[in-house]
Amino acid sequence: MFSTEFSQLVVKLNQPFTDQKPGTSGLRKSTLKFEEPNYLESFIESIFRALPGVQGGVLIVGGDGRYGNKRAIDIIIRMAAAHGIQKVITTVDGILSTPAASNLIRKNKAIGGIILSASHNPGGLEGDFGVKLNGSNGGPASESLTDEIYSYSKNLKEYKIIKCQSNNIYSAGQYKLASMIVDIVDGIEDYLDLMQTIFDFDLISSYIKNDFPIVFDALNAVTGPYAKRLFVDHLGSTSETVRNAIPLEDFGGLHPDPNLTYAKDLADLLLKGNLYSFGAACDGDGDRNMILGRGCFVNPSDSLAILAANYDCVPGYSKGLSGVARSMPTSSAVDVVAKHLGINCFETPTGWKFFGNLLDANKITLCGEESFGTGSDHVREKDGLWAVLFWLQILATKKKSVSEILRNHWLVFGRHYYSRHDYESIPAEVANSLYSRLFNMLPSLKGQTFGGRSIQNADDFSYTDPIDGSITLKQGLRILLDDGSRALVRLSGTGTKGATLRVYFEKFVKSNGDITQDPQLALKPLIKDIDYLAEISKRTRMSTPSVIT
Repeated sequence: MFSTEFSQLVVKLNQPFTDQKPGTSGLRKSTLKFEEPNYLESFIESIFRALPGVQGGVLIVGGDGRYGNKRAIDIIIRMAAAHGIQKVITTVDGILSTPAASNLIRKNKAIGGIILSASHNPGGLEGDFGVKLNGSNGGPASESLTDEIYSYSKNLKEYKIIKCQSNNIYSAGQYKLASMIVDIVDGIEDYLDLMQTIFDFDLISSYIKNDFPIVFDALNAVTGPYAKRLFVDHLGSTSETVRNAIPLEDFGGLHPDPNLTYAKDLADLLLKGNLYSFGAACDGDGDRNMILGRGCFVNPSDSLAILAANYDCVPGYSKGLSGVARSMPTSSAVDVVAKHLGINCFETPTGWKFFGNLLDANKITLCGEESFGTGSDHVREKDGLWAVLFWLQILATKKKSVSEILRNHWLVFGRHYYSRHDYESIPAEVANSLYSRLFNMLPSLKGQTFGGRSIQNADDFSYTDPIDGSITLKQGLRILLDDGSRALVRLSGTGTKGATLRVYFEKFVKSNGDITQDPQLALKPLIKDIDYLAEISKRTRMSTPSVIT
């Protein structure tokens, strides 16, 4: 893989790296920004200076296959050798999903992993690129570590790298670079081995081969090779089961975000056709999922609640759940299930690191976010294919359709009508002004009428971590009504162009009420009043959201 001739270089920088502080989702910028001289190298240098255990440690590296993936892996490997890493483990063709990376970190007792992905953002030279650091527990780097990385980056004057010729061919095998071992592994089989310790592959295989046709859309992103090996080779489904299965540098022009807008072709197959009984999709790096049945879409908040309510269908959770957790914007559907099961339910800020603390402390078994992410204690990331397998396990055990599972759940626990409206690529000054104005209005809203109900409270959500005592402030503006309904407003930091305003709506209807309404109709009073109160359409000049889920 690498030439035997090499030398160690110390590259001087003309100016400090100075950039934004990386979050739990890493540093995301345009691909062109990462192509600038020394930009990627400067960020990786900052990581190696801050990450504990670099000297003599094991590091996992891989990504979602987008433009720049192999170039970045090559740079990271050569910089790792220059910093004294003992071994770098990467994967064939550099393809590694985020949950699979978490598994490899934990399995190999690595000091961490560098994941090259901008998640659900578009790829290609005109798209986005990202670098994410995961810690030794397999989960997103802690805030204290990202603070340290940022501190190094602002004052960086040089970086270290091995100079050698690389052919960028990532086939399985073990190589030597200076004193460091480069181990290129399959990457997929390790992950599927883990899945087989959780789910009954024989039962699922028997069910889907007995007149239960399924379809999976990988959106030309990282889960394509995983899904083909899983559904075709292990579960015996037909070769046509996996659509858009080859990871492409620009995702074939697709937007790898598994929702009803960007995975419309898949949605149409299930919502308008009768060829398939079950459909699913995952995002760019494989940690998000969308679940569909014939004629129905499963809201991610409902999905988390249904997984928790049916945990006993899955062999891997036969001993029960220690607890569950959801992000604050996620509907409280899982809270009702947790109360029924007699277990704790934690409400956290958005960001998987908060779940990681609870998982490491064995306080929870399942967790999820409304942004199409669910997971469990098997890794420290959300996991798209795991969620798909969980649904298939429930369906195979219950021998019910997706729509029957949904309806039966609502008849027992009631229905939490829920929707998220995304306003994308808003000028930052417009989004910030809108948000600040609404924040300043919060103290005066209590007692006012909103969505036909009385506002019980209005606040900016904060969280005290029950494990480490850390306090996280300013996590989203909440308008809480006297019947448990909610309207929430947040600014998202996952985009690279402008700002994304996310608005969430929730209305609970008891099991003996009308649980058959269209969600947008059921939530219409809340949608109308938040637009009026926050002046969303007026200030953004957008008559409709970019994405509705």
